[in-house]
Amino acid sequence: MPPSPSPAMRFATDLISLLERSLPAPNPRVRALHLPPPSAIGSKAGEFCALELDDGSIGLSYVLLDDSLARLLDGDAAGAVARMDALELARQFVKGGAAERTLGFAAANALSRTVLDRAGYRPPRGGDSIGGIDPRPGEHIGMIGLFTPLLRRVVDAGARLTVVELEPAWAGDFDGYRVTLDARELEQCDKVLSTSTVLLNDSLDRMLAHCRRARYVALIGPSAGCLPDPLFARGVSAVGGSWIDDGPGMIDALRRGEPWGAFAWKFLIRREDYPGRAAADGSALSAGR
Repeated sequence: MPPSPSPAMRFATDLISLLERSLPAPNPRVRALHLPPPSAIGSKAGEFCALELDDGSIGLSYVLLDDSLARLLDGDAAGAVARMDALELARQFVKGGAAERTLGFAAANALSRTVLDRAGYRPPRGGDSIGGIDPRPGEHIGMIGLFTPLLRRVVDAGARLTVVELEPAWAGDFDGYRVTLDARELEQCDKVLSTSTVLLNDSLDRMLAHCRRARYVALIGPSAGCLPDPLFARGVSAVGGSWIDDGPGMIDALRRGEPWGAFAWKFLIRREDYPGRAAADGSALSAGR
């Protein structure tokens, strides 16, 4: 991997700058903010919010960092952002508290979908659930964030697995893998699979600084719906997220606290296959297809 950018070149700043250059005028406005109901808290169906724009684009954001969900549910967040310029809301992703960054990230993801749709770009479907890392016997795989359902996929392939987590209670040595709080252990890994939560909690650049030895770095998660250019520029090999095909169905399920996976499909964009920044007129993507 190439060296990571300096801390001043934060991912959030780069993403918003790219959106500012890529969006056609006028900017879309927020149609509605959709939050999971309190009854869904503690389940997978209660982990994300959806921000809907007036052009139909939808952006997802993880809501369980700090007290984000409680603040969004307790206040009138939906009323506060309705009809707001979506780019102005997205700028809260650069600076703001946890709840503000959550909404800003959702707006940035929704605007990214606007840009990609106008360019006529649809990402390739993902071939597996582990970001294409293809673990092999003897390889040392790093995992940023504990993807519990994916652990056996890596371990059963004969690879050595090290997981970097923030929760001290999860640290320790287990059957076939190790969970650590020390991100420096990623420096010995051949490949790395990261949760997209690193985009929201502003730890992306710090984590990537420990992945220079890795020959493949994949970032996956439902909220990895942003323009991938700033990620590829930082050396990320592939980005996987959820491409929403049925917006009304997805929103209805989310608001009911029910699984919404049937209304979206998983994609995986590899750096070498991505045609480049989606210009407002679609020329960049069209030229690369």
